[in-house]
Amino acid sequence: MFEALGFLAIKLGVIPSDFSYAGLKDKKAITYQAMVVRKVTPERLKNIEKEIEKKRMNVFNIRSVDNSLRLGQLKGNHFDIIIRNLRSQINDSANLRERILESIENVKNKGFVNYYGPQRFGMGRKVHTDQIGLALLKSEMVEAIKLFLTPEDLDDPVNRAKKYFLQTEDAKGTLSLMPEFKVRERALLESLHRFGMTEEGCIQAWFSFPHSMRIFYVHAYSSKIWNEAVSYRLATYGSRVVEGDLVCLDEDIDEHFPNSKVHLVTEEEESADTYAIHQVVLPVLGYNIQYPKNEVGQWYQEILSRDGLQTCRFKVPTLKLNVPGCYRQILKHPRNVSYQLMEEHDTDVKTEGSHIDEATSSLLISFDLDASCYATVCLREIMKHDF
Repeated sequence: MFEALGFLAIKLGVIPSDFSYAGLKDKKAITYQAMVVRKVTPERLKNIEKEIEKKRMNVFNIRSVDNSLRLGQLKGNHFDIIIRNLRSQINDSANLRERILESIENVKNKGFVNYYGPQRFGMGRKVHTDQIGLALLKSEMVEAIKLFLTPEDLDDPVNRAKKYFLQTEDAKGTLSLMPEFKVRERALLESLHRFGMTEEGCIQAWFSFPHSMRIFYVHAYSSKIWNEAVSYRLATYGSRVVEGDLVCLDEDIDEHFPNSKVHLVTEEEESADTYAIHQVVLPVLGYNIQYPKNEVGQWYQEILSRDGLQTCRFKVPTLKLNVPGCYRQILKHPRNVSYQLMEEHDTDVKTEGSHIDEATSSLLISFDLDASCYATVCLREIMKHDF
């Protein structure tokens, strides 16, 4: 998505931070989303439609609006996903249809653990986005740059350029090696060439990214800790709501509800089973949150100590980053779930009998998820399989 924004910015003569949007989209999908760009007329956008189509992008529904968008300003996302070459992991092909139905109904009724998906951290990478975020929170600007430009174990132009930079810290030479399509890397290198690889130079280099990109790395760290926290919470207490848990008192919630809507469960409420597990929330790290008052709260403090953030105020003034934090439900349910079992290369739904041919069958599944929920996580729970 950021490469797409970089290309659009060049064609329109603006900077990437002139674009605003409500959420980040995956690279490996056909995605649609609303965007707003400042200082650009609808006519100018229409004039570059042919050029952006060459980049496998389309811009449509072009019109003038009064306000920019902000991250999180959406109710949710709709997903249409095809899972091909269906196979059972337990050599039970005769009942594959029943297993699929059972798995989908189970997640519809019981929900899934609301983990942040693996794409938030960078799949299969040496350095994950959360590691960069931790370095930024600790104001280790040079280290954060080096982490960002750490190469993978691949022999391609991008990783050769990164390897050269870590060996030489020669930003100008690295620029000549870095492919044009790596918009973020080139913007960073151009800034490093101008300001140098000093602490101050690296701070300036981070400003070559829009605010949403800078804060994305910090959010990635907070997300990783939340994933670890929910695993610890469920391993420690299971699906019981216990004293010291945090629950949300509002039925219709998003991640950014205020502290006033968060309630600390009392001993009496635990005994009376006043609350259900779907009401339990855990804090996503920031300066304006409260922690559970049980073993999970102690766990958070130990993790902050482990990562050297005991005194962290979750503000990085040099990069104009303020992270208030929020709360996230530990369980979520997909909505409007529908599915069809299909023969591969055939649009007709296969309904004859209960047996389906593993080698040629596909599952088309559609569902809606609230904002900041991950289809990959929901699918993993349905399929009982990492991918």
